[in-house]
Amino acid sequence: MSATASTPTSAGPAIGFLAFVDHLGIDAGGVRSRGLDDGVDLFARAQDLGYDAGYVRHRHLQDFLSAPLPFLVAAGLAAPQLRVGTSLIPLRFENAGRLAEEAATTDLLLGGRLELGVGSGYAQQDAVNVRAFGDLGEDIRGCVDRTLADLLSFLDGEVVSVADEAFETEEAGTPLRVRPQSPTLRSRVAYGAGSVRSAEMAGRAGIGLQVSTLQPAVEPGQSFEEAQRDLIRAYRAASRAAGHGDGRVTASRQVLPVADPADLDAFAALIERDRRRQAAMREGTALLGGRPAAFGRVVADAPEVVAEFLAGDVALAEADELVLALPFGHPITTVRTILETFGTEVAPHLRKSR
Repeated sequence: MSATASTPTSAGPAIGFLAFVDHLGIDAGGVRSRGLDDGVDLFARAQDLGYDAGYVRHRHLQDFLSAPLPFLVAAGLAAPQLRVGTSLIPLRFENAGRLAEEAATTDLLLGGRLELGVGSGYAQQDAVNVRAFGDLGEDIRGCVDRTLADLLSFLDGEVVSVADEAFETEEAGTPLRVRPQSPTLRSRVAYGAGSVRSAEMAGRAGIGLQVSTLQPAVEPGQSFEEAQRDLIRAYRAASRAAGHGDGRVTASRQVLPVADPADLDAFAALIERDRRRQAAMREGTALLGGRPAAFGRVVADAPEVVAEFLAGDVALAEADELVLALPFGHPITTVRTILETFGTEVAPHLRKSR
């Protein structure tokens, strides 16, 4: 893995995890959510296991985190040595000014540990979002590009207006910026890209790159890992050409280290889903949003076999941070088992091999 801009908390490559945190299990008094509490606990456990970073998924109109930043404050305070972040905030739903305010406030509360992952998101059929989040009146791509540009400009300290005589707390003529300003947050923004266009855009903008367990842009005959490797190379080339250096890349992978044969029963649904996806890829029928896609293989095997598989991943070899993608819709005990086994029995092999 190439040199990373963020220093890991332990020797070797940076290793993080990515969780679906739900907000279910609200108690009879309506004041606590078991799902949110379990999520905070997961971050504390990860810190004890030696992980360097923890990320959360972001969803709207679903059972999973719709407001990740306040959650990350709680999780980050429970795990004060972890970098914490989003993977990713879908910009279709965001106002750039408000997001800049909330992200900077979160970052300052956490002492500069926020990794702000953003992207276009998952909205394939936007009609379901209109009542709650408004009608865009334009294509999603245009909205996302504009919101990202504004977000970065606001984080950079753009003067957005000038105080007039009626403005409270500031003298007339005072330059106004989106506040608070967290001086280093801009360097920890990353974009989740699935196409060369988006990856190169992130490189030119001088922000990081996130790649995930699925890849929507795959050339005929290309493997999932090869497609992501080429995406990372395109990103780094664009970043260097724009004068930003190599940039920073996080890559997530879902694997199932088996420390106990009984784990295979808990992993059965994940193993079967992977079998179907890999078969569809071989047949050329794997789709994402109606377009051809590739999915990373989910290896379920002994920890040393999982580590060997990840060490041979040609895309991971060019990334700065490996992120373990945890499953959704499974009991928290299963999620904890994967987190713990990976942290104690897979991560040491990976750190040793680099």
